[in-house]
Amino acid sequence: MKILRRTAQVAGLWLAFTAAAFAGEPLKIATSAGPVGQLASFAARLAKEKGQDVKIVELSDWVALNEVVNSGEVDANLFQHATYLALQNKQRGFNLVQADKVGVIAPVGLFSKKIKTLDEIKSGDSVAIPNEPLNGARGLILLERAGLIKLAPGKGFSVSKFDIIDNPKNLKIVELDPAQTYRSLDDVTLALVNITYLIPAGGDPKSALIIDRTVDEGLVLRFTARPDKKDDPRLKAFIQVFNSPEVKQFIEDKLPAFIPAGFGS
Repeated sequence: MKILRRTAQVAGLWLAFTAAAFAGEPLKIATSAGPVGQLASFAARLAKEKGQDVKIVELSDWVALNEVVNSGEVDANLFQHATYLALQNKQRGFNLVQADKVGVIAPVGLFSKKIKTLDEIKSGDSVAIPNEPLNGARGLILLERAGLIKLAPGKGFSVSKFDIIDNPKNLKIVELDPAQTYRSLDDVTLALVNITYLIPAGGDPKSALIIDRTVDEGLVLRFTARPDKKDDPRLKAFIQVFNSPEVKQFIEDKLPAFIPAGFGS
């Protein structure tokens, strides 16, 4: 009887929770255009089948994606990891927080239209990396992993081109807007490209000369909200839909370069 009573209580709480989640205004989620937007839209369609109205708002400006959450124009966003969020909170005076553990990792890779292997890189070749500090650091770290440069130790994701202590091929580091590094491949020998920009531009993740698929807790793209919105029943209900076998399968089938993280937790 105790088990039955407890089961009934859990069911009652769930019904109350979902009723609150589906009532009132639709949940608004801001996301980046491209693969992450496709992922969020797929989850929104699943939520719709369960009776929840979720509006996906795609933006290309990463700063704006946080500003609309901070201002309350949207309820949450999905595009960034904890490392980038911490940087934005510090620089912009935000107090945004991650809403859940479930998310996805978007790898970065070194790509080229001029060479087939890293061994073909010549002295003085140009390498494009993002001018955004965090992804620029990821580019430099991947260049070091490829054996092309050596960086000052202990810097982590705060490393910059000024921390290059050995550059045997005298590579020219060109810093560009993250969205432009793929387009720069017509001009430079090598470029660090985030998969979130590569796929919409028509690039193939499999063509990477080297790709970083490191599973790092600080690199998981997760839902981000204001502290007062983090426990919104609508957001919790949508995250529960997102944290489903169907969404994980969508990532594996449609976004094979991406790495599911935190599913089932």
